[in-house]
Amino acid sequence: MKRNKANVCLKNLVAAVLLSVSITGCGSDANSATEGNGEIELLNVSYDPTREFYAEYNNLFSEYWREKSGQEVIVTQSHGGSGSQARSVIEGNEADVVTLALAHDVTAIEEAGLIEGGWIGEFDGDSAPYTSTIVFLVHKGNEKNIQDWDDLVKDGIEVITPNPKTSGGACWNFLAAWAYQQDRDGNDEEQTKEFMRKLYQNVLVLDSGARGATNTFVENGQGDILIAWENEAYLAMEEYPDQYEIVTPSVSILAQPSVAVVDRNVEDHGTREAAEAYLEYLYSDEAQRLAGKNYYRPSKETILQDFSDQFNLDMNLVTIDDFGGWDEAYRTYFDDGAIFDQIYDE
Repeated sequence: MKRNKANVCLKNLVAAVLLSVSITGCGSDANSATEGNGEIELLNVSYDPTREFYAEYNNLFSEYWREKSGQEVIVTQSHGGSGSQARSVIEGNEADVVTLALAHDVTAIEEAGLIEGGWIGEFDGDSAPYTSTIVFLVHKGNEKNIQDWDDLVKDGIEVITPNPKTSGGACWNFLAAWAYQQDRDGNDEEQTKEFMRKLYQNVLVLDSGARGATNTFVENGQGDILIAWENEAYLAMEEYPDQYEIVTPSVSILAQPSVAVVDRNVEDHGTREAAEAYLEYLYSDEAQRLAGKNYYRPSKETILQDFSDQFNLDMNLVTIDDFGGWDEAYRTYFDDGAIFDQIYDE
């Protein structure tokens, strides 16, 4: 169903309409079904590895919203590297909600004037309804004996990881490796930069997004190791049984994918109520269990514990706060001319 703004020439008519219907006039359509029993469309612009989760969640939410409001909701998904997805929204992709890999990408949309300030406090857990971490996916048998980050800089090891300039997951990967080496080097930045330079010299393919990197490793058979979202690694093992295994590094990072309503767009579309409910319902017990089923770590502690046999809950995880928050981390590591460019361009 196409969604358009109500035109000025129809405002008086809209005010008089008692039932919510799709209105067409003055050469365009208007989606005014948001307050009644009509049909509404939401666009969720998300990052690569969430495809399977949101395909199921959209059905779950649609049933919930139908029972709550009597309204049919159709959710359209868009997926890609998180940084690229954020830029697409800034450039005109009319997302009602974004569910991206990291807070910095949402902040970029905020700074473009599309999301109101304070969004990170809108929902629980810094607006991260589920979390993940970074692990290694290796071929069954792990013939290269890859156990920790220092194995990734050895001669002859071919690494697959996405590009931090376009992929949020790749930023988490980079920071997890940096935290490991900083601890070993006693916070010697030059030694850590040299370690990271060697690691990225071993990168065989630098894909634009996490799912592309998984496909390179799993479907195309390239590389010895994939640095991956935990959920993406589990999904690969599920789809290719007895072909891969997960190695948990001694240090990783608490990855917090962020969600937000795109305020300007929902005002234009008349979809605020449904969009806010779409994100709020991610915290429901049903959605939290669905997240766990799709190998994301539920933010609700009681439900996370139900998945203690699936996840290693004793991992040594640094957080983005250890890097001064995303604004500082991005300036230091990922902005043009920052550390990633320094170690990768040389």
